[in-house]
Amino acid sequence: MHTRAMFDLGVRRDQLTVLLVDDDLVSREVTATVLTMNGYVVHTADDGSASLRMLTDGEVAPDLILMDAQMPGLSGVALIAELRANSRARIIALSGSNPPLEVSAAADGFLLKPLDVDALRKYLEGQSVQPAFGAAPFMSDPDAPAISPETLTQLRQLMPEAAVREIYQAIVADLIKRSQALEEAIANGDQAEIRRIGHAIKGGCAMAGALQAARLGALLEAVPLELAGNQFDNRSSLLNDLHSATAALQRILDAELPA
Repeated sequence: MHTRAMFDLGVRRDQLTVLLVDDDLVSREVTATVLTMNGYVVHTADDGSASLRMLTDGEVAPDLILMDAQMPGLSGVALIAELRANSRARIIALSGSNPPLEVSAAADGFLLKPLDVDALRKYLEGQSVQPAFGAAPFMSDPDAPAISPETLTQLRQLMPEAAVREIYQAIVADLIKRSQALEEAIANGDQAEIRRIGHAIKGGCAMAGALQAARLGALLEAVPLELAGNQFDNRSSLLNDLHSATAALQRILDAELPA
């Protein structure tokens, strides 16, 4: 197995190169920003195939690979096998919920989204890290704010105001796109797609502290594959709530971070 622990690399943390693989734009950009501001050299890929091209082309020689546990296309155990064949980097899977057991077993470690840099450091130092599964407090709070004040403050400390606005504007654009896909999935009764969209919304929005939208994404992800009674109406209600959360996010964006 071509892996090695970061504490055996003999280099400082600010010299470590990370390849971040995540199909969700918001999660990818926020995670990359946080890692960069914490001293890591970060390269990003938007899917498994792109990450392999970067490795085989010699574009990046990472010390660590962080990969989303659930992506369309090449993903999961198959992606981990390909990454190992083309890199000696340690591989850590990331997910906003419990990853498939086979992915956890194949990777060198697992961390929950949003990424906790302190937990990542513990991994790199060889310490054991046990992800704390379970819903975040805001997930069950219908009165959660559109944007977490704490997260907004942290982002403002990490980057210029224009960059913070760019992140939240990307979230708004992504929510509009996913709302359209969600409307189609509801019309088609495609529960698997509804859950996939919910998972993506939850992960990206939680990463940036867009709490209302993240909560709705979690509720959509929890939709049962077999629906009965008025549960279809519930999905439509969540879609309307998502439109409202998107509008609220845009209003706060315009007030707090005007262009």
